[in-house]
Amino acid sequence: MIKTTTTKQGLVYLIGAGPGDPGLITVKGLECIKTADVVVYDRLAGPRLLEHSRPDARCIYVGKGPDRHTLTQEEINNLLVEEASRGHIVARLKGGDPFVFGRGGEEAEELVRHGIPFEVVPGITSAIAVPAYAGIPVTHRSHTSTLAIITGNEDPDKEDSSIQWSKIATGAGTLVFLMGMGNLPAISSKLIEHGRDPQTPVALIRWGTRPEQRTLVGNLTNIAGLAKEANFKNPAIIVVGEVVKLRERLRWFEDKPLFGKRILVTRSREQASALSRSIERLGGESVEFPTISITEPLDYTPMDDAIGRVSEYQWFIFTSVNGVKYFFNRLRHLGRDIRDLHGARICAIGPQTRKSLHDLALRVDYVPGEYRAEEIVSGLRDLIKPGDRVLLPRADIARGALPVGLAALGARVDEVTAYRTVAGRGNAPLITQMLNDGDIDIITFTSSSTVRNFVELLGPGNVPELIGRALVACIGPITAQTAHELGLTVHIQAKEYTIDGLLQAILAYNKENGHD
Repeated sequence: MIKTTTTKQGLVYLIGAGPGDPGLITVKGLECIKTADVVVYDRLAGPRLLEHSRPDARCIYVGKGPDRHTLTQEEINNLLVEEASRGHIVARLKGGDPFVFGRGGEEAEELVRHGIPFEVVPGITSAIAVPAYAGIPVTHRSHTSTLAIITGNEDPDKEDSSIQWSKIATGAGTLVFLMGMGNLPAISSKLIEHGRDPQTPVALIRWGTRPEQRTLVGNLTNIAGLAKEANFKNPAIIVVGEVVKLRERLRWFEDKPLFGKRILVTRSREQASALSRSIERLGGESVEFPTISITEPLDYTPMDDAIGRVSEYQWFIFTSVNGVKYFFNRLRHLGRDIRDLHGARICAIGPQTRKSLHDLALRVDYVPGEYRAEEIVSGLRDLIKPGDRVLLPRADIARGALPVGLAALGARVDEVTAYRTVAGRGNAPLITQMLNDGDIDIITFTSSSTVRNFVELLGPGNVPELIGRALVACIGPITAQTAHELGLTVHIQAKEYTIDGLLQAILAYNKENGHD
């Protein structure tokens, strides 16, 4: 149970964020981020984890790169003490594990000196996770039962080296050096000099567990030259040992169909998770940027009036899962239930909307083959009789084609607002920076409102240029038309207007363009 003190006593959580894949954060680590007043985070701590912080939390970047430090270690120590001394709950978010070359021990000592309570939340170290994502088990019964994790930052040639090369070189079957690319030639030489076979396999893995993951394989003799030729730099780990050979058979992450793709999800936060999970299951990384939010109507009166006359309707047409959710929530709120729909027929647009109705034990009479207003009207032409009353509970900004088309069939249509689609609160500065840096590969749009709000949040005049090389993928023709009208080039359009259809279209595009 995470402490959520209500006194002025501060607390620091030293949290291991894992090696980069945001899914590798521990459950406790995520809980700590959610409760913190202040999040102090490193360069290698995934930015997506910050999305789980409280809206009022302050996020302070203290990253240290090979050639530039935002703050020195002493300044970071002082910052933790200052924030906790003010009574704040501080989440100190560090890449990997805080006690595996993460300088977490130094920060803990400083907190102890000032009487600041702290807890350590271990993380998955890159020494184990990164080789695993490259298909390299660091131990294997047929190859080795010993593992050594060594800093790669220490100069192997310094006189007072704390690394006993004569023992390390042959004392463990697998050697993992962290952040050692700058010293790679010297590391290779030292291992050979102290008895390691020059032909021992070596793997270099850069940005492990992330879409940018790259792996370079050689041996102790040639790996430094291969790395120089490939301009292979930090952040990377070095794996030395016979287990590297297993990569040829056990590589899995890089063989997934969306490996290497960072995909922007613009759906509402409530609905984004299903698409995000599918992207990650296929090997991509989803970046959630909720450009819309779903909320209650400003005025429930029209829907309440319709529910009061619910027995008068011959048809109920639901165009989204949200329409089902908000309508039946209001039905229950008014003391009614599904028995009041007795005798009525139901139309659902799309398999997910149909499923949400089935979950309520309601049978759906009609689902159009194509999920557009025009197709619904065409399909209902022989089902709706002149004079039939139709209730259409849906979004406040929905297209007008459906009620107009139904009225042309002779139906008496009551269109009521079941929910509102409003602008979301995605992190526009972060997404702008990622697009500028070319860190987004595909932008997905699942409705016209996601397109409009995306453009509005990022600035209408900037968006076409800002998107750059990123591909635009739309769930259907209406969404694609909106994108075109706003100056965007649409590269991918789903044939089936569903989330699964959108994913299939992205996969097909990747395959056709040699990215499978």
